[in-house]
Amino acid sequence: MKFQNSNKAILNVEKTTPFIAFPVLSDISYINHGFSTRLGGVSEGIFESMNLGYNRGDSDNNVYTNYQRICDSMGIQVNDLVTTNQVHNTDVKLVTAEDKGKGIIKERDYQGVDGLITNVVGVPLVTYYADCVPLYFVDTKNRAIGLSHSGWRGTVKRMGQVTLHEMNKQFGTNPNDVITVIGPSICKDCYEVSEDVAKAFRGEFNHLQLQDILVEKGDGKYQLNLWEANRHIFLDAGIKEENIHISSVCTCCNSELLFSHRASEGKRGTLAAFLMLKD
Repeated sequence: MKFQNSNKAILNVEKTTPFIAFPVLSDISYINHGFSTRLGGVSEGIFESMNLGYNRGDSDNNVYTNYQRICDSMGIQVNDLVTTNQVHNTDVKLVTAEDKGKGIIKERDYQGVDGLITNVVGVPLVTYYADCVPLYFVDTKNRAIGLSHSGWRGTVKRMGQVTLHEMNKQFGTNPNDVITVIGPSICKDCYEVSEDVAKAFRGEFNHLQLQDILVEKGDGKYQLNLWEANRHIFLDAGIKEENIHISSVCTCCNSELLFSHRASEGKRGTLAAFLMLKD
C-alpha cells in the first residue's frame, strides 16, 4: 500500500469507520469534510465494504447502512446529504436547505450535475469517485464551499474554473480567498491514455503546462497527470499557488484501500467526497 499519512492527507482510523481527511481543511474551524475508503462498511463481494454508490448493483439497504456508518464517523446527519448525479459534464448546482436528503432519502429533481456549491450551514455536499478527481473549494471570506467531480472530460472542460465562476456568481467569491484540495484520484503513473485524449488536452493547455500534464510513451500512448492539469486550471483561475493542495493519494495504487475503476476493470464500488459548513 503506497498511501501513507502525511501533511497532505491523513487516514483517520480513530473512528469506527475510517475516512481520509486533509489537514488544510481540518484547520478551518467551520468546515467538516472527508473522503471515504473501502473500509468499515457492510457491502460484500466486489463492493466490499464501504460502497456508497446506489447505481452499482449493490443492495440499497447495504448502501444506506454504509452512509449511516461514515456519516456517524464524520459527525454528519445522513438524511441531510445532498448528492450529485454525475455525467462527466460541468454543470454546477446551487444547493439550499430545501435540497437536504436528495439522492439519499428523496429523489433528485435535477440530472447531469457534477458539481455542488452552497453557503448554507449544515448542508453536506457529496460527490462520487473511483479514479476521477475530487475538487474541494472553501471561500474563506464569504464562508461558501464547492465540491466538484472532474474526470478527464471535466478537466479538459475546466470544471475547477467553472465551479469558481459559479461561486463568484452566487457568493461573490474571489479566487484570492479560496483554499482548494485536489483529492484522491488516479496518478500519472497509473493513467495511460490514447491519442484522442491527449489531443483534447493539447487543445486546451499551453506548451509549458503540457510538460507537466502529458508524457508521450510512443505508439499513440501517453501518461496523463490529472493532478497537474487541475493545478494549472486553478492557477489560471487566479487561485494562489500556496492555496492549492494536492493530496497525492492515488486510488489505483491503493486499490486495497480505495475503489479504482481501472485497477478493478470496472468491478467495484464507489467512493464519496463530503464537504459541509458548520457553525
